[in-house]
Amino acid sequence: MAQRTIAILSPGDMGGGVGAALARHGHDVITCVAGRSQETRARAERLGFRLAPDPDSLLAEAELVLSILPPEAATGLARDVAAAMRRSGSAPAYADCNAVSPETARTIGALFEGTGAPFIDAGIIGFAPRPDAPPTRFYVSGEAAGLMDVLDGKDMSVRRVGPEIGRASAVKMCYASITKGTNALHTAAMTVADALGVGETVRAEIGESLPAIMKHMRGAIPRLPADAGRWVGEMDEIASTYASAGVTPRFHQGAGETFRLLDSTPYGRETRETMDTARTLEDTIAACLRSLPMRGAAE
Repeated sequence: MAQRTIAILSPGDMGGGVGAALARHGHDVITCVAGRSQETRARAERLGFRLAPDPDSLLAEAELVLSILPPEAATGLARDVAAAMRRSGSAPAYADCNAVSPETARTIGALFEGTGAPFIDAGIIGFAPRPDAPPTRFYVSGEAAGLMDVLDGKDMSVRRVGPEIGRASAVKMCYASITKGTNALHTAAMTVADALGVGETVRAEIGESLPAIMKHMRGAIPRLPADAGRWVGEMDEIASTYASAGVTPRFHQGAGETFRLLDSTPYGRETRETMDTARTLEDTIAACLRSLPMRGAAE
């Protein structure tokens, strides 16, 4: 296997996992953490990343750049990288792997016109790659999508969905609208049930008639606050995607409000590494009730 130099911006939960997987499989993984926290620097080094001193140095070495960060930051990062490409003359392939709408993906792709950099639209489905878990799926589209095959088989599965920019993002948006949207609905329903004093009865009925859903809620809802703040922007992108197809965006605008509520609880300051894994569904919903704006104002 030929070693490739692959840049990842940035080494968060998903980006760090992707970089660690590539490093395990013999690739040279680099990032730039200039201006980032010491915690981010330490995480990157712990996961096997090599640190470039600045964006120009990173672009001079990288064969492929993977943008993996919260969707609201995707366009700004792409604009900065495209400017660095023009400034430095280095133009490796750029893959936007963020949870953005097809329209946003096309807007980001347009930023690289004239740089000489091939642009790839990508959508990630699944948790961060691990050798003991099913492969993380990368749906990719665009004329240069084949360049992402370097990830395939390295705790990741690369799946091409066509030559048009936006198709991979469309897959991600539709899928996440179900998974994250459902978790938001469950959280909202449990919050309303407890607010109206019937939470115990509603949970008992769901446990009896819909046991698989009850099991899912008990496993998922306590873990949501750690990610909720990052998912608000994703709900905005999903709402925009729905609107572009003539379908109401209001489902996921509401889901975004539910994630804002979860993020406003004390548990919203946790990360996946620091969360209290013993916390229950009831604990989480109680925190949501305490954080409701109307309830807080009334009290």
